Amino acid sequence: MNKGGGMKKMKYVLVTGGVVSGLGKGVTASSIGVLLKACGLRVTSIKIDPYLNTDAGTMSPFEHGEVYVLDDGGEVDLDLGNYERFLDIKLTRDNNITTGKIYQAVIDKERRGDYLGKTVQVVPHITDAIQEWIERVALIPVDGQPGPADVCVIELGGTIGDIESMPFTEALGQFSYRVGAGNFCLIHVSLVPVISAVGEQKTKPTQHSVRGLRSLGLTPNILACRSTSALEENVKQKLSQFCHVPAENIITLYDVPNIWHLPSLLRDQKAHEGILGALNLPGVAREPNLKEWTSRAEFCDMLLEPVRIAVVGKYTGLSDSYLSLLKALLHASVYLRKKLVVDWVPASDIEDETARENPDAYKAAWKLLKGADGVLVPGGFGDRGVEGKILAAKYARESRIPFLGICLGMQIAVIEFARSILGLQDANSTEFDPDTKSPCVVFMPEGSKTHLGGTMRLGSRRTYFQVMDSKSAKLYGNRGFVDERHRHRYEVNPDMVSSLEDAGLSFTGKDETRQRMEIVELPNHPYFIGTQFHPEFKSRPGKPSALFLGLIAAACGQLDPLLHAHKIPNGMAKKISHYQNGNATKFAKIPADGIYSNCNGVHA
Repeated sequence: MNKGGGMKKMKYVLVTGGVVSGLGKGVTASSIGVLLKACGLRVTSIKIDPYLNTDAGTMSPFEHGEVYVLDDGGEVDLDLGNYERFLDIKLTRDNNITTGKIYQAVIDKERRGDYLGKTVQVVPHITDAIQEWIERVALIPVDGQPGPADVCVIELGGTIGDIESMPFTEALGQFSYRVGAGNFCLIHVSLVPVISAVGEQKTKPTQHSVRGLRSLGLTPNILACRSTSALEENVKQKLSQFCHVPAENIITLYDVPNIWHLPSLLRDQKAHEGILGALNLPGVAREPNLKEWTSRAEFCDMLLEPVRIAVVGKYTGLSDSYLSLLKALLHASVYLRKKLVVDWVPASDIEDETARENPDAYKAAWKLLKGADGVLVPGGFGDRGVEGKILAAKYARESRIPFLGICLGMQIAVIEFARSILGLQDANSTEFDPDTKSPCVVFMPEGSKTHLGGTMRLGSRRTYFQVMDSKSAKLYGNRGFVDERHRHRYEVNPDMVSSLEDAGLSFTGKDETRQRMEIVELPNHPYFIGTQFHPEFKSRPGKPSALFLGLIAAACGQLDPLLHAHKIPNGMAKKISHYQNGNATKFAKIPADGIYSNCNGVHA
């Protein structure tokens, strides 16, 4: 676009939600971005979270799902992970707007005297700050190309009518007028429930939601209706009549086998035509080319041969707590033509204390762990379940089961090795036992013990390979270094490294100072790797993370050919050309991208 050389006008697509939360606005916004990108447009994304927190960094995963980490160290909402994965872009911390950030910016300006003695109010000062933030961030390139994107997709978190989102709805109403007709498109995601007793699709909840939206100064151009099946024609006509939206601009987001089908679902209902028409771009963009997405989605549905991965974690009661990790496992599994089956193992359930207090849960957890083809221990905070994670690492090491430990998962692997091989029975992290005489993991000297928000070692950091013949170096394509994202306060104690290495542990990756351990391996194990960084945050569909690819390959006996391949760069694309026969399963039974899950007891 913009071949004439003049300053182009940014186009905005706003995605809002009504009736209930959890309708999938984030995935819908991501899929809209994919659709527009397939039309030849450059796309960026913004997520608005109306909560008062400055960012997601101090929030419990049970409260809001995982904390997603960006290259610049931003701790943001998990929907930004969806945007990055779907659109293959790199966002910044400013692409996540929160009430806390906006109010902090306005109060800072007031303290400096920037308002020249005026009474600072929600309108116009907060609403103006929101609009200015959106316009500024929309111009930041996120796709590696110079200059701003063509379209900015904005997702407003929460549900229309929430008290906490009122300043944002007011600001966005003003913003739609400010940018002018032809530059703003509003897509409202709503629910059309089916009452089981009569089997009828009910439109009243959506009617009320749209009425509330219009009363706040926002008029939808497109309705995206979440339902179990496609909307009946008479239901569309009714919604069109009462919501003042053309019938051709009412689309159904019905249940699909996996969420990779959504861009094609939108295309098949001509959603791109409605969006491009509202943005005055019908003659500029091309017909969407979604061949790769369609192939990948259909291929995922047809996979039959399972690979079972036990995820031994603290937050297994909510799969969104490990969303990026699940996606990374899926990307690697599909790449290797395997159907991913995740066995959720609550770490505390495999501890000795549970064996005494709840033997049934203990037996069920160990049955899942021992039935898995590979074990993954993710990060976490606090001491609950730590001993269980250590037991999982011990089981994987002794039974020669493929193992991947991430962040805390790496640290507990080192602790387990020190206890079992070095004979240091009191080996621990100072996070869990400040008085331990064998501190394998210690607090980083630059960290803060008084402020939690934004004080960890965050964002993209460089890891240098120390052993080029290691599995991790080979999986990353025999490069000298790799850049991955971090989020931690504790690190392996550098004073214990030499004794650990003398006993057979190999620290194959370190930071630029060579004092901070980044990757640990057991050379004589089929696949036993721990990383201080979080490789899951850079995994993409068709471009799986190297270490997750290694875990899945080892779990299904394909690691050797993978390691002996000519080159395996992190994120190497692979054409999908071979299909297998299989049966799709309803979206409602597949929580995330075609991932089949099993769990222990109440932890579903």
